Amino acid sequence: MELCLGTVQFGMDYGIKGQKKPGLQEAVRNLDFATQNGVCAIDTAQAYGTAEKVTGEFLKRRTISRDKLFISTKLLPNILDNVSPKQYKEVIRKHLEGSLSVLNLKYVDAYMLHSARYAYDPEILDALAAVGKEGLTRKVGVSVYDPDEADACFHHGEIGYIQIPYSIFDHRMKEQGIFLKAHESGVSIGTRSAFIQGLITMEESEVPPFLENAKPILQRLDRLVRETGYSRVELAMGYVKKEKEISHLVFGIDSMEQLKEDIHAFQNEIPNDVFRRMEKEFHGLAADVVMPSLWKKGREDEVSGDGTGAVRFHQTA
Repeated sequence: MELCLGTVQFGMDYGIKGQKKPGLQEAVRNLDFATQNGVCAIDTAQAYGTAEKVTGEFLKRRTISRDKLFISTKLLPNILDNVSPKQYKEVIRKHLEGSLSVLNLKYVDAYMLHSARYAYDPEILDALAAVGKEGLTRKVGVSVYDPDEADACFHHGEIGYIQIPYSIFDHRMKEQGIFLKAHESGVSIGTRSAFIQGLITMEESEVPPFLENAKPILQRLDRLVRETGYSRVELAMGYVKKEKEISHLVFGIDSMEQLKEDIHAFQNEIPNDVFRRMEKEFHGLAADVVMPSLWKKGREDEVSGDGTGAVRFHQTA
């Protein structure tokens, strides 16, 4: 498994408490530090404001060779809604070529649909797969929310990559056999939402009213921190890292300090007994608490069609 630096926070104001995106040079420095310290995968998307542009600026500087990088991006959400099936391939190719131009790349390693419901449309998946055979991307895939959407990708047969929500609080994908099915289907998995848009690291006093039900869960997490000696970040990363079928753990940061902390935390190994406690302690949590896409509030920082929660933020008093 590799760490994959998500870039949504580099392209727009994002996060549960509305952190501001960093300046271009600061974002590029973070990308440079990450890739010089073992984080050689970068996840971006057309929907993430200026994130592709920021990533492209970093890639233009060539501080690390292209063959050492894994770059993924995504088609704009809902872009095929009013397109005839005959035009699917043309529209997908046009947007992928646009992303490549902005990213200063000849190809990406994974190109995904950003609207999970497209996973149920064989004609869209066929068009995506056809574009994938033209050399502009190594793999094609879908960013999904639910196990049923992942299953639809497996059934198609030509999807090579999916991005899913998975965290210490959200076990749905594993419990419904998605990791095993992906292995059997030869599909790579990237996970997002390890920090659930900052919820994992928030103090109780910082939890917004619409997530009041999360407070008892955080109390249980803190008890585990006290009893094991691992931090919340170490437990959150360690839980995901235990799943061997995951190829990339997508995470986000809003400062160099957080980036360094996360890289360090990822290097730790959580003992099996602690992992089993996490499995038991956080089994069956309500989806509307652990899935940012289901949070019911009118948020200005919501990514249209996304809600991936790939980023997390440390909150300050």
